[in-house]
Amino acid sequence: MDPVSQIFNLLFNIEVALLIFVIIVLKSGIKFVPQNKAWVVERFGKYQSTKEAGLNFIVPFIDRISADRSLKEQAVDVPSQSAITKDNISLIVDGVLYFRVLDPYKATYGVDDYIFAVTQLAQTTMRSELGKMELDKTFEERDLLNTNIVSAINSASDPWGIQVLRYEIKDIVPPQSVMEAMEAQMKAERVKRAQILESEGDRQSAINVAEGKKQAQVLAAEADKTEQILTAEGEAQAIIAVADAQAAALRKVGEAADTEQGQKAIQLDLATKAIAAKEAIAKESSVVLLPENGTDASSLVAQGMSIINSLNSKQKG
Repeated sequence: MDPVSQIFNLLFNIEVALLIFVIIVLKSGIKFVPQNKAWVVERFGKYQSTKEAGLNFIVPFIDRISADRSLKEQAVDVPSQSAITKDNISLIVDGVLYFRVLDPYKATYGVDDYIFAVTQLAQTTMRSELGKMELDKTFEERDLLNTNIVSAINSASDPWGIQVLRYEIKDIVPPQSVMEAMEAQMKAERVKRAQILESEGDRQSAINVAEGKKQAQVLAAEADKTEQILTAEGEAQAIIAVADAQAAALRKVGEAADTEQGQKAIQLDLATKAIAAKEAIAKESSVVLLPENGTDASSLVAQGMSIINSLNSKQKG
């Protein structure tokens, strides 16, 4: 191969190498940042910029990516720890912390390990907040406790570029003796509620029985009243009916007495009554004097009337 060909081959190889080098340099200078990510770029060891999601460019061999920060919400398990309540009860508490990075610069240069730092801060804050509450309140006001912990952590973690979204206590474990005492208290409370419900039931039952008796007495009284009213109305109607019958009978007697035969019937009736009266007098007295014309009907009537009058005078005497 002649020298000219060798020179051309050498130049060609150099051009290819340069092209490859340029391609490598360009590729290393083009960066595609994923969604919800942030890359912290340093130039000569000093912070230069923060690259967000999308197409970004850096200077090859001069700029470097010093930190890759996720902007997603992260969940970190807070290990179990001991805490003492306001009434000096020792508890074992654990939880879950939810947070996200707001400022990648602060999260990179404000703290060495922000996850470890925020976890430790959550533990210390939780111990501090539990120390302000009594044992019963830790169970009753867990939401308030979580809110107070989040507020305290956010105040302390602001220089780190971290935002705590929420904190959830997973479990609160008191000592065995306290658990036994709480179980005894709950059992006594259940027995108390059962007794109260039973007494309320007996009371309501007694009230219902009394109300039933009262209603029965009222109904019985109303029934007696109605019966008496109906009886009185029946008696009144019976009296009216008897009076009407007597009045009708008297009217018929009067109408019959107004005739000749009626007069004869009256005289016969009076004579019959006079004879009966004489018989009654004869039973009480041994002597009865009769006039000679005792056979006459009119005289008999007169005698009957006198005898009746004498009997009436004796009864008055």
